[in-house]
Amino acid sequence: MTDPGRPAADAEADVLIVGGGPVGLTARTLLDRWDVRTLLVEKHRELSPFPRSRLVNARSMEIYRQLGLADRIRANAFAPEFGRVRFRDTLHGGDFATAAMEGINAPIPESPVIGAVTSQDRLEPTLLAGADAPVRFGVELVGLTEEADGVVAVLVDRRDGEETRVRARYVLGADGANSTVRQLLDIGTAGPGRMAGFTTVVFDADLSRWCARQPAGVYFTAHGSFAPLYPEGGWAWFAPTPEDIEGADWSALVSRALGPGAGVRADVLRVQHWVMNAFVAERFRRGRVLLAGDAAHAIPVFGGMGMNAGIADVHNLCWKLAGVLHGWAGAGVLESYEAERHPVAQLTLRQAVANTKRAIDVQSRRREQLRGGEAASEGSEAPWSERYFAQLDLVLGITYRSGAVLTDDGAPLPEPSGEGTDYVPTADPGRRMPHLWLAQGRSTLDAFGEWFTLLTADPAHGKRQAAGAWPLRVEILSEEQAGLCGLSPDGALLIRPDGHIGARWRDRPPGTSALGDALATITGSTACA
Repeated sequence: MTDPGRPAADAEADVLIVGGGPVGLTARTLLDRWDVRTLLVEKHRELSPFPRSRLVNARSMEIYRQLGLADRIRANAFAPEFGRVRFRDTLHGGDFATAAMEGINAPIPESPVIGAVTSQDRLEPTLLAGADAPVRFGVELVGLTEEADGVVAVLVDRRDGEETRVRARYVLGADGANSTVRQLLDIGTAGPGRMAGFTTVVFDADLSRWCARQPAGVYFTAHGSFAPLYPEGGWAWFAPTPEDIEGADWSALVSRALGPGAGVRADVLRVQHWVMNAFVAERFRRGRVLLAGDAAHAIPVFGGMGMNAGIADVHNLCWKLAGVLHGWAGAGVLESYEAERHPVAQLTLRQAVANTKRAIDVQSRRREQLRGGEAASEGSEAPWSERYFAQLDLVLGITYRSGAVLTDDGAPLPEPSGEGTDYVPTADPGRRMPHLWLAQGRSTLDAFGEWFTLLTADPAHGKRQAAGAWPLRVEILSEEQAGLCGLSPDGALLIRPDGHIGARWRDRPPGTSALGDALATITGSTACA
């Protein structure tokens, strides 16, 4: 029954998603799998025509594998050998340093997938097609009012100025570093802030004679960075924005950046100016409104971690929203979102800022060396420490600590290193469940989805069911697999829908009561007990 005291809304949704980039589109697909009604609004009239983010890491690809999108993403991506960066004085010169992107350039035993180098404008159409939920382009959020049981959003169609009101149970702000949602909530940020202004020039040119035999996702040079955009062709040049952008001859600038003697004329297609920001929002939630992706944390581009962090945000959040909306989780479970993802954002920002400073410093010093007449092989130190692209600990090894994770011995969960270096798979509570092959082509990660999963070597668990109505499946491990997880044949792991371990029983089987208690604690609800 409509409350006569409330202003009428033009539309209703369980979750209003603001922002149609990769993070918002991924959230839309995740929530669609949970049968949650969403409406996504994007202020631009179409998907981004610019390459922007270029790297889908192994963890993001695991998520897309779960959603059935990984094969389509890979079909539009570069071959694995492009998972590498190269440093050169000019694009047509030789490498003075190179580094592989771990988990991108070749398979790794820690995951059933490898990541991909692909342009954002190729990724987004695949994500858009991943769900049928409504999307409204050219529609901008201008106001938010929280009510007792929802949020009223005021939207404006940028084509005709028509104003509409949408009432949603929750709002997810995935609308970028200059987030309107974050500003309307008056949430501050912490971090370096604006680091530099950059320009991306998308152009056509035949550069294959310098790159075909030495492929890379990015070529860093003393005069900007060059990136192949699509397997069939196309390039982008990234460089600090010049002072006179109105009078800039972009084709000439790109040709000059290619280096003397290149003899190549760039056919410029598009130009975009952007700011590289570095910050983390002071909080990720206010009431029924939540932030994800760049709205929650702007991560510098060096290292390719920003978009992937946002994808992990919504993978963490969407099962919790679904649980609250479907009644098998209490609203308190949403508190675990910020508790789990805010520390990860801070760790990611620290590494990305260090990567950025290191890369800029190397390029600056190399320019000085060139002015001094040094050859490419003289005085050049490798710009990447071994840790620069060895990010597996940050990508796969993060430990969540919150009320949605139970310890099995009462001890504090270990601090994640956050340095992106040595990843050691473990089945500790809070960690991503390690990848093990259950059968030919089927990973432990493939057992997870829109449900909790009980992993155990005891077939009797398959005949037991937790009290209540939490979505739960049982997956039987071999005793060898259980041993690799640190379990006895009677032990068990309770895996959350996001693939992180919510509870562990090392040596004893969880009875119906213990399992129900664990689920109730993790979800913050006793309604299903």
